[in-house]
Amino acid sequence: MKIVRRMVFQAFSAGALLTLLVSHASAGCGDAPQVTAPFRMADAATLRLLTPALASMKAQASGSSASLVGMWKIQFISQGNTGHNPSIPDGAVIDFGYNQIHSDGTEILNSGAHAPATQNFCMGVWGQTGFLSFELNHFALSYNSLTGELANYVNIREQLTLSPSSDSFTGTFTIDIYDTSENHVDHLAGNITATRVTVDSTVF
Repeated sequence: MKIVRRMVFQAFSAGALLTLLVSHASAGCGDAPQVTAPFRMADAATLRLLTPALASMKAQASGSSASLVGMWKIQFISQGNTGHNPSIPDGAVIDFGYNQIHSDGTEILNSGAHAPATQNFCMGVWGQTGFLSFELNHFALSYNSLTGELANYVNIREQLTLSPSSDSFTGTFTIDIYDTSENHVDHLAGNITATRVTVDSTVF
């Protein structure tokens, strides 16, 4: 499962989905947004990570021992959600935070776009699918911040490509939201960018 961007998670009537949003609000970890303006857009440096240059780097990296294991500063950037209700522009930051990926095949995400009351930690598993290629299957639970009741089940799936230098990765994600009756209630997709956190990293 990033520079600042927030998602608004609102409680609708019973059985309806709580929504997380890309703007100034809070929501449960991983919940799909009903995002509202003003949107926080990814900066130019972040968007450059999503260029085809990474593919050529991968091709030149024969014998690389790069590892996905570690701590990452991550952003989820909207792509192809203009038909969502409400519409979310390409380049809008849907979520951000810190992701720890462990050598035993598990991972945990601290979502910066969601309030602890609605749940801002979620967990998943990952596996390697090819040279510098990985997939991640991530699960989250979202809660109604007013009642404390479970509101949604969330599944985030990611396809990732690690840089040969092992200091960044990019990829794609999908977010699917289900209510407590197991009905599929929302879907989002987009791109991921992440940079490795080291002992020398700063907050910004």
